[in-house]
Amino acid sequence: MQAANPRRGYILGLSAYIIWGLFPIYFKVLASVPSLEIIVNRAIWSAIFGSLLLLVWKHPGWWQELRDNPGRLAILACSGSLIAANWLIYVWAVNNNHMVEASLGYFINPLINVMLGMVLLRERLRPLQWVAVMLALIGVLQQVWQVGSLPWVSLALAFTFGFYGLIRKKAPVAALPGLVVETWILVPLAVGWLLFNPLAHSAQPEFWTTTQALWLAAAGPVTLVPLVCFNAAARHLPYATLGFLQYIAPTLVLALAVILYDEHMPSATLVTFAFIWSGLVIYSFDAWRSLRKRAQG
Repeated sequence: MQAANPRRGYILGLSAYIIWGLFPIYFKVLASVPSLEIIVNRAIWSAIFGSLLLLVWKHPGWWQELRDNPGRLAILACSGSLIAANWLIYVWAVNNNHMVEASLGYFINPLINVMLGMVLLRERLRPLQWVAVMLALIGVLQQVWQVGSLPWVSLALAFTFGFYGLIRKKAPVAALPGLVVETWILVPLAVGWLLFNPLAHSAQPEFWTTTQALWLAAAGPVTLVPLVCFNAAARHLPYATLGFLQYIAPTLVLALAVILYDEHMPSATLVTFAFIWSGLVIYSFDAWRSLRKRAQG
């Protein structure tokens, strides 16, 4: 297994979360296409683009390893189902003016990552990291209290992506081959959906002569590039650290929701934002200090 490289992990993680934070701009272009149809095409074009990328970015022996270890296919089928569910919930939220709820979901997700890291991976937090976690938890809890009910969209996004990341971190499959297999496992379901929905936009031949068809086909590279970065970063960083980097994406989504798309943001969300970013600053400082000590040692 490749040795952990924290610097590379931070670069890859930051790249993934910045791209994800700008995703609403892309999905708003496809707002006239139903959310489920976007996900169907996202799976198909991701499989095609990933296969082409795999021809260029060689991973010798990956198929033989999967063939010799069929249990890994079951793992990838599980992670593929989780990421497909996450995609569907997210696209629906963006195109139905629930971007603030979507951003809250990804604010909650790092807490899920920390919980999974401690409970299932036995990762331990340093004192300053505990302070950061508690600040973030306070921010999220007061948001839930102010809303007055459980934010189901937010929780669904947080848990599906949290467990997806955990499975991919532990799966003994390289990032790109794993993603290609995940998406190809979804392709039969996607094609079946199109066959049983002949009136869908993308089932019409004339649709593929439009500009919007090009945007839909772009779902392949748009999906795979940040996922490759994320899965590679997960192999170089502790899961809790990777979780805290994720605050970048929902912050960008929240900013787009309020500034660009005029969604209402309650005052409670501003308080949540302050708590979470305070925790992020403390956690980042602790991570930087730890890396510096390691380099000096």
